[in-house]
Amino acid sequence: MRIEADRGKCDGLGMCEAMAPDFFEVGEDGTVVVLDERPGEEHRQDLAAAVDACPVSALRLT
Repeated sequence: MRIEADRGKCDGLGMCEAMAPDFFEVGEDGTVVVLDERPGEEHRQDLAAAVDACPVSALRLT
């Protein structure tokens, strides 16, 4: 599994960081930073919830 972030779409609202702080943070430039691009499958459920919570659809799991 891989986390993909479209930083051009990101508005820096921080929903992803609030739901999965071990994997996302809003950087100093106000856009998402993926802390671990290739997390283990055991995190899929939490990450899927964080991706779904993004109001601008800037995140994707592949």
